[in-house]
Amino acid sequence: MFSKEQKRAALHEKLQHLRSITNSHALNKTSIIIDASKYIEKLKQKVERLNQEIGSAETSSVDNPLPMVTVETLEKGFLINVFSAKGCSGLLVSILEAFEEMRLTVLEARVSCTDTFRFQAVGENEEQRETIDAHAVKQALGQAIKNWSKSGDQD
Repeated sequence: MFSKEQKRAALHEKLQHLRSITNSHALNKTSIIIDASKYIEKLKQKVERLNQEIGSAETSSVDNPLPMVTVETLEKGFLINVFSAKGCSGLLVSILEAFEEMRLTVLEARVSCTDTFRFQAVGENEEQRETIDAHAVKQALGQAIKNWSKSGDQD
């Protein structure tokens, strides 16, 4: 049987864990829970937005054969996703050339070219004095994809 003190210690430990997961700087229980609630709402909105993007990519892939690009700003750098419902021969080279032109360093990447094309990368700006925003990265990748599409390298 747990004593009141053991229960209080267990609750305190769980609140501190919740605080660390949600990046809360709050000190009292109520504020930690409020911060956690806000964090959950942000996650719900992000999931909803990503589901909408996936849905629009699936419907537009029939009408528009060009891959879909999303770019999110991270603390240091960007999270870049490129998706196409079909294989895209030569597209990876075009994407990496665009990275090079923007002076983005690929810190981590995952690529799948089986049946569909998926590219996910974390990149950061090599030259910190030149700031690049997510919109500029998305535009540059979009242009690289259009150039790739016109070049006839695609399947």
